[in-house]
Amino acid sequence: MAARAEDLLPVEYFHVVFTVPAAIAQIAYWNKQPVYDLLFRASAETLTTIAADPRHLGARIGMTSVLHTWGSALTHHPHVHIIVPGGGLSLDGTRWIACRPGFFLPVKVLSRLFRRLFLEGLMALHQAGDLSFFGDLAGLAEADAFAAWLAPLRKSGWVVYAKPPFGGPEAVLAYLSRYTHRVAISNSRLISADAETVTFRWKDYRIKTADRQKLMRLTTDEFIRRFLIHVLPDGFHRIRHYGLLASAGRKANVAKIRTLLGAEAPSQDDAPNAETTPLTLRQPCPDCGGPMRIVEIFRRGQQPKSRAPPRKDAA
Repeated sequence: MAARAEDLLPVEYFHVVFTVPAAIAQIAYWNKQPVYDLLFRASAETLTTIAADPRHLGARIGMTSVLHTWGSALTHHPHVHIIVPGGGLSLDGTRWIACRPGFFLPVKVLSRLFRRLFLEGLMALHQAGDLSFFGDLAGLAEADAFAAWLAPLRKSGWVVYAKPPFGGPEAVLAYLSRYTHRVAISNSRLISADAETVTFRWKDYRIKTADRQKLMRLTTDEFIRRFLIHVLPDGFHRIRHYGLLASAGRKANVAKIRTLLGAEAPSQDDAPNAETTPLTLRQPCPDCGGPMRIVEIFRRGQQPKSRAPPRKDAA
């Protein structure tokens, strides 16, 4: 968190999610390293290419990408969450170009380019012999069969989702602290477990109403199988930085952007620490099932700050 706090800029931040179709996820199930790498590369190249286009932003951008491989029910659902500042350096590097307030890049344009780049990359992996196939899909090892299997995916819609902008750099930091090292399921979602079954809460996103929370009961071996799907290959980096935020030139780029924006670098006093970072209770909220944060800790007999009486001189 301290390292990322040094990179934050006083600009609007956006949250973009790139997801692959279920058919691709099935291929990724057997080929995690190459397909997950491709997912990172294709999504990052999509954003940098469209952002550099003068018809859109005409700027060089930076981003932080985080890989998630699970759905709420522990199913295999590979996707990347990308945090990107709302703007970039002009192509000549002399000025900061900000995007429109509340709008970064058109998702339909992103979706089409992402689809093309990913399928081209997947075909290249197949030609290089870097993909393995088993079971009902063993026949896809043949080039013609694989090309025919890819054909419908070239015409289907691929999901690129742009979430509402973050509330500010502090919200970006809070998001990264919560999600960058998250595993497939948190303890707060577990209801019960024994030698026979495991019960946990999950969220059904197909339901558009607020009542999405459900309980799922799985046999213990099935729960373990689903959890182990999301163990990444040894040495695999699930957090990566691209463009202006790539490791090689990040510090110099951030310093240059701050100069162009007339902003000062954050002081050490502003860096997050254990005392200011919100803690989370182990037990979920009994009403909605969400995590409950500790907003204040006080001793017996001490007046909580959140309940302190108003000052007499307050207007």
